[in-house]
Amino acid sequence: MIPAPYDEWFAGSAIDGTYGYDLADLRAVEPVEAAAGFAETWRTWRVEASAVAPEPQLTPLGRVGAHEVSLVEHTAAEGLRLRAWLAVPAEGAARVGVVHGHGYGGRDAPDFSRVPADAAAIFPVARGLGTLNAGVGAPAVKDEHVLHGIQAIETYVLGRCAVDLWHAADALTEVAGPLPLYYIGESFGGGIGALALPWDDRYVGATLIVPSFGQYDLRLGLACEGSGEAVRRHVAVHPEAREVLRTFDASTAATFLRVPVRVEAARWDVVVPPPGQFAVANGIERAAARVAGAELELAVLPAGHAEFPGIDDVRADASAAGLAHLERALTRPAVSRSTRA
Repeated sequence: MIPAPYDEWFAGSAIDGTYGYDLADLRAVEPVEAAAGFAETWRTWRVEASAVAPEPQLTPLGRVGAHEVSLVEHTAAEGLRLRAWLAVPAEGAARVGVVHGHGYGGRDAPDFSRVPADAAAIFPVARGLGTLNAGVGAPAVKDEHVLHGIQAIETYVLGRCAVDLWHAADALTEVAGPLPLYYIGESFGGGIGALALPWDDRYVGATLIVPSFGQYDLRLGLACEGSGEAVRRHVAVHPEAREVLRTFDASTAATFLRVPVRVEAARWDVVVPPPGQFAVANGIERAAARVAGAELELAVLPAGHAEFPGIDDVRADASAAGLAHLERALTRPAVSRSTRA
């Protein structure tokens, strides 16, 4: 039985987007423990990525609000040339760099709603996805994309997309200078960001919005309408793929974060099941209890990946709170993140 008010908001939904979890249950979801070699694998990829020159090439597009926007092409892993939008303040110098991820639909244009006027920003588009990189390095169809390369840790697309975020940040800092970085990512971009951030010391904070790819131990048992359904069905036929996925669990990576992170997690979501979202938040909380630097700011959303009464106010409040979190992260006293537990 679908609980109120979701029974009215989402009448006719074939899936109970709470999956039977109340808020206390969600806050109790444990992140997946790191598999042997988890951190070493990611650190090795980070070192390898840092040796790649971004070689950005800019095509100016004009002014959008407070920013001058260009199309940028840059080098990424395996020698791919990926395209993104890059923006710099139209007036004055930038004081922070924002790397802004996206959902599994790709993106058609940059979104400045969470980007300060005095920030330089890059809006990467994941390999294979539209509008800018459709078919480049991975299939464009979501259910094919999420399974691309799943036969091996070294080739799985989620890892390659996380590595590509480091290359996007390289392109941004090559153009705008060595700025402190802040990450923003939603859904696919939230999960990919959680995977990439712990290994990149340039970041001072992040906002992860309804993050995906968290807690595969639960995720693989929950039917959904997002990319996780293709993965769930694949693993049911190819159980050996579960071992590959252990390296790409966003809840595991979250336990290695060492910066303040705002997580906006939803109580109801049939695209990214809430237990996976909250596992990412809970992983950050676990990190914060163990080491200096990590800090969780949790915002509980009524629902994710869906329209509901009052959504415009929820979105406006979340954007304002996200900008405030960026400001606090930027002015927070520096904490050494050179030693990782």
